[in-house]
Amino acid sequence: MRGGILGVFMVFIIGGTPGWTFAQTVGEEAEMERLRVKAEEAMANDDPDGAAMSIGKAALMASELAKREISPIKGRLYRGAEALFRAQEDAYRALALFRRAGGEAPASSGVCGTLRLAQSNLQHALKLLDEDRSSGETASDAATGGRMKLLREMAEAWNTVIASMHTDFQCA
Repeated sequence: MRGGILGVFMVFIIGGTPGWTFAQTVGEEAEMERLRVKAEEAMANDDPDGAAMSIGKAALMASELAKREISPIKGRLYRGAEALFRAQEDAYRALALFRRAGGEAPASSGVCGTLRLAQSNLQHALKLLDEDRSSGETASDAATGGRMKLLREMAEAWNTVIASMHTDFQCA
């Protein structure tokens, strides 16, 4: 069981993650990206607690950026990033809790509840990141549009990861 979940994360992190890079950004956006990468590295090192902490900090950074952003599209980008990062944080915490409980399915109600919270945050992220498609709005610059697209792709990939965890943990 443990190898299956870790394998899903490893495929996602190493082979299937669309890169979300900020080559030309500085400051808080760069710090947010550094924390996201640090979370992926922690999972590559089989440390879901460390991953949860790092991605949680990235979510906090995204929240702060969203509060200060005056552009509605960029604000939605950061709110979408925050929701996605919260979903990842919850998934990492669920994995850590599952392991602490012995790693045997079916998982406890606490683990399954944390996974449901991850799914809820992920659905919120998908809604925020798809809003520009449904409203007809477009990003004012190519970089924002590219980041929005990459976040959407990441959220869609996480949908698969969380569903797989739900199945592997035998959550009802």
